[in-house]
Amino acid sequence: MNIICIPCGPLATNTYILYNDGASDAIVIDPANSRKALDALNENGLHCSHILITHGHFDHVMGVAELKAHENAKVLIHRIDAPSLNGGEDTLAYMGGVMVKRCDVDILLEDEQQISAAGFNFRALHTPGHSRGSCCFVFEDERVIFSGDTLFRLSVGRTDLPGGNMDELYSSITHKLLSLDGDYRVLPGHERETTLNFEREHNPFIRRGGRAY
Repeated sequence: MNIICIPCGPLATNTYILYNDGASDAIVIDPANSRKALDALNENGLHCSHILITHGHFDHVMGVAELKAHENAKVLIHRIDAPSLNGGEDTLAYMGGVMVKRCDVDILLEDEQQISAAGFNFRALHTPGHSRGSCCFVFEDERVIFSGDTLFRLSVGRTDLPGGNMDELYSSITHKLLSLDGDYRVLPGHERETTLNFEREHNPFIRRGGRAY
């Protein structure tokens, strides 16, 4: 697995591009800026076949519509957060003073759904707490988790926005992520990557039993 990370958009969202050696198809996760994603795809001779969305907040979906239109890519998002791509207030775009273009969804995800795309096999875990339809994408063969805004290095996603819930977030992290066997690279929606074992041992949110800081 080759991973390109592009921090972009108003909140420095990590947009990820995934591809295998010798492959032309790629996955783009959370395209916050379509132009930057397209530039990276073109530089590496890649075509985006699938767009994965960890959750529907504006800073993670601002580039989805344009990237889909340009690449004819399939868009995947959990069914609960899918209305965020209808151009309404579910993206919370009004908080950032931005606009999110409407975009059709191709695949509505469910918990534990198995997905094959661009030469990868992985699954979507429904991890509500930051938003009602938040997902993490688990690539077991590659030992990589794309955690969106659910889990960060030494931190977790905020739960004070509409749709957020502290108890659900703690349950998602402990029962869905920490219950995975062994260690994984964890690539979050913002800031630097971490590992699952590091968070098991050091994340203060986990060590305090899900209490807010």
